[in-house]
Amino acid sequence: MTDWTATRAEGERRMAEFTPRMGRRYANGRNTDHGPGAHSAVSVMSPYIRRRLVLEPEVVAAALAAHGPEQAEKFVQEVIWRGYYKGWLERRPQVWDSYVQGLQADLAALERDRRLRRDVGRAMEGQTGLDCFDAWAGELVETGYLHNHARMWFASIWIFTLGLPWRLGADFFYRHLLDGDAASNTLGWRWVAGLHTRGKPYPARADNIATFTGGRFAPRPSDLAEVTEGLEATEPEGLPPVLPLRAVTAPDPARPSVLLITDEDCRVEDFDSSALDLHGAATLAASHLRSPLPVSDLVTRFEAGALADAAARQGGPVAVLRADHPGVLADWATKSGATQIVTPYVTRGPLFDWLDEAQPHLAAKGIAMAEWRRDWDSAIWPHATAGFFKVKQAIPRILHETGLS
Repeated sequence: MTDWTATRAEGERRMAEFTPRMGRRYANGRNTDHGPGAHSAVSVMSPYIRRRLVLEPEVVAAALAAHGPEQAEKFVQEVIWRGYYKGWLERRPQVWDSYVQGLQADLAALERDRRLRRDVGRAMEGQTGLDCFDAWAGELVETGYLHNHARMWFASIWIFTLGLPWRLGADFFYRHLLDGDAASNTLGWRWVAGLHTRGKPYPARADNIATFTGGRFAPRPSDLAEVTEGLEATEPEGLPPVLPLRAVTAPDPARPSVLLITDEDCRVEDFDSSALDLHGAATLAASHLRSPLPVSDLVTRFEAGALADAAARQGGPVAVLRADHPGVLADWATKSGATQIVTPYVTRGPLFDWLDEAQPHLAAKGIAMAEWRRDWDSAIWPHATAGFFKVKQAIPRILHETGLS
């Protein structure tokens, strides 16, 4: 099992260790899934980047410095994909709302339908009889990680070969992936299903699996469904319109404030809080919000470690909160003598939804929420309105705006 130490120091150690492989070795080897404990061709840094224990600009800068823009091109693109997905969901928050509502309906159907419950249970327990799929299900649960190519094959088999509701598969991933975030997880599954790039589903093919697992698995073509169309019929109205980015409310230095640390961004020390009248700080555990079903202990432990590490770097007394009743924030801020909560930007997803539920409680006590948004996100998100190609074309501009070129 991978040893996941959830600290900034460990993330930076992993970055330094993988930097020599961020160039041609990554471009040539990144698609091969060598199996648990052998993911040497990819960085396995995503749990750290997802919580910003390590920052995207840091790993991009390391790749460019070590390999130059041409050889590091593929690695840089893959780092930017996460920002693209986050920006895309920020611009189409209706897609997240639709996922949440659809998941509730799928879970209700799971309760009613004994056959569906049996089939989903076998898939999650790795008991389908399809060796590759069952191995990936086990690896996900045991390690909290899957190679990206395996994620695509798994999702395709779940949807098209097993014929299971895609949101239940996405929820299974989200409950177990250490690097799971609302945007990458939801949109990744939608992409495989042919809903993100509409009409272009991703097929799991026997020859592709055999080639890019180094022969570890060799399914027969007849084991896998032939994918001729995606799930477009489930969304006949098409994609919702692109909305403007949500405005950021900057911190007001005149208001007594408290600092809120979530696992959306565990590098609060990067933001200048010197002008703020800080009355305290707190971490907020929220991984349990990922699903109505139980979330993996690996995920909650990694979150706890990342938040503890962030609190230690912040220094001073830091309260420990959990996102249960939405009034907890207002009570904490009021007891601290604050009328403003300051936190790094929270993107669309379960924590954003919970904070939205907390707003009436905050307003009732005269407490405002203020956010910091990173330049990296501000540089990528305006381009994240359609497919990745538009963002890919803007990469030189993005690197220039963020001081990386």
